Amino acid sequence: MGGGIIMKLQVFNDLPREEYLFCGHTACPGCAATLSVRYLTKALGKKTVFVITASCFSIIAGQPPLRTLDLNVYHCPFPSSAAVGSGLKRGLTAAGDDQTQVLVLAGDGGTFDIGLQGLSAAAERNEDIIFVCYDNEAYMNTGMQRSSASPYGSQSNTTPAPLAKPTPKKDIMSIIAAHAIPYAATATVAYPRDLLAKFSKAGTIKGFRFFHLLSPCPPGWGIESDETIELSRLAVETGVFPLYELEDGEFVTLSHKPEKLLPVADYLRPQRRFSTLTAADHEKIQNSVEHGWKKLLARAGNR
Repeated sequence: MGGGIIMKLQVFNDLPREEYLFCGHTACPGCAATLSVRYLTKALGKKTVFVITASCFSIIAGQPPLRTLDLNVYHCPFPSSAAVGSGLKRGLTAAGDDQTQVLVLAGDGGTFDIGLQGLSAAAERNEDIIFVCYDNEAYMNTGMQRSSASPYGSQSNTTPAPLAKPTPKKDIMSIIAAHAIPYAATATVAYPRDLLAKFSKAGTIKGFRFFHLLSPCPPGWGIESDETIELSRLAVETGVFPLYELEDGEFVTLSHKPEKLLPVADYLRPQRRFSTLTAADHEKIQNSVEHGWKKLLARAGNR
C-alpha cells in the first residue's frame, strides 16, 4: 500500500445480500461515504427515501436515468436538508404511510456548518427522521476547504501549509446530545457489523435519530485509495473516533473498547494533510485525545 499501512484481510459472509447502490458510480476510489451508504441501505431496506443535500453524494447519487441508488431520492439545497426531510416524513404520514424511513444524508459542511440550524430545529422538534452525517472533515466536493469538522493541524486549500487549521474539531455529538433525541451513534466502515446493527436498531425507533460516520477521503486526506478501511480502524483504535451510542441524550454503550489505545501518531502520519505537524502539535493532539477518552470511559463506567 502506498502509505505503508499493513492491513489483515477480513471477509464478511454474513452481511445482507441485498444491494441498493449500483456499480459504476462517480465516487472517488476508496470513498468511505459510498461504502457507508452501501452498508446502511442494507440495514434499512427498500422502504427508505433519501434526502441529499449539496455534497459529494449529491453528485454520486446522480440524476435519473443515471442514478446510483435503487431508492427514491430527493435533492435539496445546502441548508434545508433537515427541514425537507421533516416535511417529507410528515407528508408520508399524512398520506397513511408510516412505514417508509426518511433518511437525510449530509456531509460535515451540511451538518456542522451550513445545515446546523435546520438540524438543531428538527432535533428539538423530535422529527421522525434519520439524519446521517458522513464526515470527511472538510468541504471536499467544492475543492477541499476547511469546515468546523476539520481537525486541529490539518491542511486544506483554505488552511494551507505551513499554517494548517489552528482550532479543534467541533464536538457535534455533544451538540446532538444536548437535544436529548431518542438515538444517536457513531460508526465507521471499518466495523461493518457494528454499523449495520446500529442502523437496524435505529430503524425500530421513532423520533429523531442521528449518525456521525467518519468517512476518510483519499484525495482530501492525502491517503491511498486502499487505505480507507485501515485509517477508519486506526481512528477508533487510537481513540480519535470512539464508537458509542446515546439514547435520550445519555451515554448508553461503548461499542468498541480497545485494550490499549494505539499512539495517535499511527493515525496521523499516513495522512499528508498532517504533514506539517510539529512534535508539539503531536503532543497536543495526543493529550486532547487521551482527555476525551478518559471522559468517555468515565461515562461508560456509570453504565
